[in-house]
Amino acid sequence: MRTISLFEDQRLTLEKSIELTAESLRHHGSQYKHWAIAFSGGKDSTATLTVVLHLMSEGRIPRPESLTVLFADTRQELPPLYESAILNLNHARSLGCDVKIVLPAMDKRFWVYILGRGVTSPNSATLRWCTRQIKVDPMMAALAPLRDRLKDGERMLMLTGVRVGESAARDQRISVSCSRDGGECGQGWFQAATAPMTDTLAPILHWRLCHVWDWLQMDAPFHGYPTSAVAIAYGQNASDGEEPIDGRTGCVGCPLVSDGKEDTLTRLTKFPEFAYLSPLERIRPIHREIRKFENRLQKTGFEYRSNGLPVKNPGRKGPLSLNARLKFLDQVIAIQSEINVAAKAQRARPVWLISPKEEARIRELISLKTFPDKWTGDEIAGDILTPQYYSDGSVQLLFDGFYDPSA
Repeated sequence: MRTISLFEDQRLTLEKSIELTAESLRHHGSQYKHWAIAFSGGKDSTATLTVVLHLMSEGRIPRPESLTVLFADTRQELPPLYESAILNLNHARSLGCDVKIVLPAMDKRFWVYILGRGVTSPNSATLRWCTRQIKVDPMMAALAPLRDRLKDGERMLMLTGVRVGESAARDQRISVSCSRDGGECGQGWFQAATAPMTDTLAPILHWRLCHVWDWLQMDAPFHGYPTSAVAIAYGQNASDGEEPIDGRTGCVGCPLVSDGKEDTLTRLTKFPEFAYLSPLERIRPIHREIRKFENRLQKTGFEYRSNGLPVKNPGRKGPLSLNARLKFLDQVIAIQSEINVAAKAQRARPVWLISPKEEARIRELISLKTFPDKWTGDEIAGDILTPQYYSDGSVQLLFDGFYDPSA
């Protein structure tokens, strides 16, 4: 006999979650003639895109004059997620949506930025540049011509796949926002003026993780959208008996995932049809190597700002050396080539971590000795011991025989 919970009637089912999403879109969406959806191809954004199209097709929410779907092609998506994204974009296009695939400018693309310019891999602590640069900024740029079509005083509505429980830090921001503005999380997290002439709504904010998996796995039998591949790509398969994981990223070898934590890629390659992608697991160790001091440059001595005050972090570690960039470029290309040989054998889509044009640009930037601002390439290697300089003008001498930049 199944035990009945005292809160059985209060448990939020998928059907109730979908209806709350519809209520949110009816309330907020009816106030806008033009909508846009930020689509990354991951589980939450796929659920958002397809449930919006499903509700619109059923007449349960208003259809705006225009609906634009923006897909950020980061070149870092796992191949099955990318293929599923293209299928869902094609479906959206067939329903009359304006689909735009956006890319960062060449020198801002992930591996071009790292290996061409020398900026180290993103990390959660001090240098998390990837999401903004390869996803948010290209989408904001793509919104500009859409906003130019708006009439005076008109605004557009941006729909996102933000969801409670995806990130503790994000949950805190949502909590503060809702408390301050009196918003109801069950009605979607609505934010006014998030960008010029743009307001934002997260219509699946209240969905539990199991609701996302249920929706994605329903696929054709229920809503008709090609979503089950996304669940499989995240390692969630209703037939394998495993518990779902709340995978935070579908990026290849994401350097922000903690070491030792099983991620989307690890789960994916357990499936025989995706085993050919296992060389991608060598990408994260490359990111770790990139951050090692021996592959980077460092500042020595005191530095001063234009106002005469010393910088706050003299002696800081900096960008990748030119030789290190060439070494890591060869390693990434070798991984890509290994995968594509296997992909060709089983007639799978090739993987382009670094496209031929991107590789050519990386090699060009290296040949031009390109470095981030305020770095020349003449700095010493990051693993050479030097005196420790402090912004207050003091110096800590480590031991006799250290590197003396004034010698």
